[in-house]
Amino acid sequence: MPDSPSSAQEFPQIINLFKSEPFKNRVNNLLAEWHVLGFSIAIVSNKKVSSQGFGLASLDPEIPSAVGLLVEDNEKYEAVKWDAKMHDLLPEDSVLNEDSFTEEVTVEDILSHRSGVPGHDDAFFGLRSKTPDSVKTITRKLRHLPISKPLRTEYQYSNTMFAVATHLVETLTGKTFGEFIEKSFLRPSRMSDTHLQPSAVKTAGKEDRLALPYQWSQSEQIFELKKCQEVPETQGAGSIQTSVNDHIRWVQALMHQEGPVTKELYEALTRVRIVQDPDSSPEGRAPFTSFTGYAAGLEVSYYRGHQIIGHDGMITGYSSRHFWMPEFEFGAVMLGNSESAGSVIDVLSKELIDEILEVPMEKRVDWNARAHQVDEEYQAEMDKSIAKELRPDLEYPELLKIPLSAYVGEYWNAGYRGFSIGVRDGKLFVDATERTMGFWLEFEHLADQSVFVVKLRDYYDGLSVERAAEFRFQNDRVVKVGIDFEDDFDGYIWFDKVEQSSE
Repeated sequence: MPDSPSSAQEFPQIINLFKSEPFKNRVNNLLAEWHVLGFSIAIVSNKKVSSQGFGLASLDPEIPSAVGLLVEDNEKYEAVKWDAKMHDLLPEDSVLNEDSFTEEVTVEDILSHRSGVPGHDDAFFGLRSKTPDSVKTITRKLRHLPISKPLRTEYQYSNTMFAVATHLVETLTGKTFGEFIEKSFLRPSRMSDTHLQPSAVKTAGKEDRLALPYQWSQSEQIFELKKCQEVPETQGAGSIQTSVNDHIRWVQALMHQEGPVTKELYEALTRVRIVQDPDSSPEGRAPFTSFTGYAAGLEVSYYRGHQIIGHDGMITGYSSRHFWMPEFEFGAVMLGNSESAGSVIDVLSKELIDEILEVPMEKRVDWNARAHQVDEEYQAEMDKSIAKELRPDLEYPELLKIPLSAYVGEYWNAGYRGFSIGVRDGKLFVDATERTMGFWLEFEHLADQSVFVVKLRDYYDGLSVERAAEFRFQNDRVVKVGIDFEDDFDGYIWFDKVEQSSE
């Protein structure tokens, strides 16, 4: 490849390309191919901004940056440092499942997903519940949620820890998280079209500009409207509503250390704390791409030797990404109101980066073909049945001889709280739609009167995945059930059966 130019001033062609008809056609063709309903994109090159598209979308807020401002403010928040112990800052609330973790986990551990605590997303209750969680109750649940890895040894993405970070911000500042980011980030960055939660968009009188979430139905060949998620209990992960024109201002602030972003804060936010994919091979990673490091709410990688910093996000019906290349003063924000927009974002991001690096056409990767390959591999993995993993010796499920009524009842786990197993259409069934990540469970017996395959169907997108479950008996009575709720935890989450009063 040719020598890389030294600054973004040598890249007027990227703006010209962005505004060209061939680029617009490329975007439209990708949207049709990947079944994406709406899409918007903004780029910045040497402080010149250009955008196309329309609508608002949801993406991950700058939670670590909010905490970073507290670190910066030595006068008001002297105790808040990147290496400060969370238990020292929140002594009543930040208690983990093991004493050594309670004593050692720091601010930067929770922001870089190396705390040893997996996500436990299914443990939390949303606004549909009679007793919804808050960021405080989620933080206090940590003492009951099992730890899966030694501290600082492995990357495990955790929405939970971002919720904990917002609880820290609210506790120390005495403000709601929405009030804090409005004063400390949005106003200084001139981001007037950015709000916390969909309800805030409506309150601001901008409901007609809120892009709704859609999902393509392959069987019906139509776009299906999905539910817009209001999730204050996990406000640290995926609750910011914004536009590309607003969010590109945040990318500029980061890239040029402007507004609320000081040089010290930038260096702290972009310092890699852990490697996401240490066991990946060059063949398993994107071509010409390094390992990915995780900083404080940001991913850092190198493509053809050049640093790329950013983050992506996905929630039912929305996909997003923002990134920048410090060396070239180039950045971009892309939002789409379909989950499959993530593939379009990936393709367009890499094609724009190839333009910046002036990679000869004959040496460029067919990023769209690779995206299809990755998608096919993912779908094949999702379609695998876990029955053979649980009991490879069985050709067919064994006959269930115990009546379903023996399994029916209330079950309880201190961290995940309770659920009720009933019977629907001749199968054991759980309605857990009151949870943040709402779902239904349907149990199908596999073996030994105790081993079941569970179909977990998502409340928002309607898609199903298989989980393993096992019932335990004592004196011929069911006493507990374990369900494989957490991928990063090697084992089941166990729920005790609650004995009903005979009165």
